[in-house]
Amino acid sequence: MTKQEALFKYLLRLGDTSLILAQRNGEWCGHGPFLEEDLALTNISLDLLGQANALLQYAAKVEDKERTEDDLAFHRNEREYYNHLIAEQSNGDYAKTILRQFFCDAFDFYFYSELIKSSDETLAAISAKSIKEITYHLRHSSSWVERLGNGTEESRKRMQDALDDLWRFTGEMFEMNEVDAVLIKEGIAIDLNSIKPKWDSKVKEVLELSTLKTPVN
Repeated sequence: MTKQEALFKYLLRLGDTSLILAQRNGEWCGHGPFLEEDLALTNISLDLLGQANALLQYAAKVEDKERTEDDLAFHRNEREYYNHLIAEQSNGDYAKTILRQFFCDAFDFYFYSELIKSSDETLAAISAKSIKEITYHLRHSSSWVERLGNGTEESRKRMQDALDDLWRFTGEMFEMNEVDAVLIKEGIAIDLNSIKPKWDSKVKEVLELSTLKTPVN
């Protein structure tokens, strides 16, 4: 695999994850639990869509086959997307949506904080812009996990049900393949093993504050 091929697939993975999560969250537009939260999640969706646009635009440039970011976003079949599976999981109730967002936000926060150091200047610049938005996303989603986990008996049950359902998808976020190996050697990508302990610690902290029990498997 060449550096160009690896970078293209890497950008698709990142862009697709942001794109799919944005679309999932966008399904809540006009249906949020109250107006302020409806607007907050919509704004998060727009931030994710902006990240996806920047990443897929760069991917189209790297591919150099006269495709645009819109072509990559909307003119591939389902087998050609590389997003993390957690991003495409159904919204369920608001507890599930919030927990899905929290897991992704925690990953993105540590991931893009490191990707800023990438030897690829364009990728580093996208990361620098994204981390400002992701910092807010993480603060928002983690506060809601705590709020629902420590709320009523019903809200806590819904959060625990969401945790039991979504936990199995979290490990995939840290899986690496040949794409990562090629780009890590070039100083472009980051070793996901370096951020896993940070993600684990943050997730454990928030779940404990929320009185939620992490599934064994």
